[in-house]
Amino acid sequence: MNADELAQACAKAMWADDEASRGLGIELISVGPGRSEVALTVAKRHVNGHNICHGGFIFTLSDSAFAFACNTYNQRTVAQHCAITFLVAGKLGDRLTARAAERHRAGRSGIYDITVTRQDGTVVAEFRGHSRTIEGELVPGLAAG
Repeated sequence: MNADELAQACAKAMWADDEASRGLGIELISVGPGRSEVALTVAKRHVNGHNICHGGFIFTLSDSAFAFACNTYNQRTVAQHCAITFLVAGKLGDRLTARAAERHRAGRSGIYDITVTRQDGTVVAEFRGHSRTIEGELVPGLAAG
């Protein structure tokens, strides 16, 4: 199994158990070693009292992209620390896409940058996640070849 196939198998296993992302309307678009792309169309249930997308949903979208990117090596990996900077508001009907990219991975730690854009390419938020590998595999017995 090559690295892309391993990343796909890990994403499939995670997605099957990810009630949170699916329940919020997040879609898994693509995944590869150390990277992922997820999207969300802002619905009425995502809008706050200012009639803009609640920042918690943008954070969650970013965190989901982070999770899929750092779990592409068949080692269970969780967030150790995350920070987000909101740049412009997401609005009702906007299609928000979060693209995650691995910046550094060594030992049990990794750093991932996630950029959230809306359909016109405007950057909505920048998120940085620090990961920590824990015990276990997503798909027991699989390894990159």
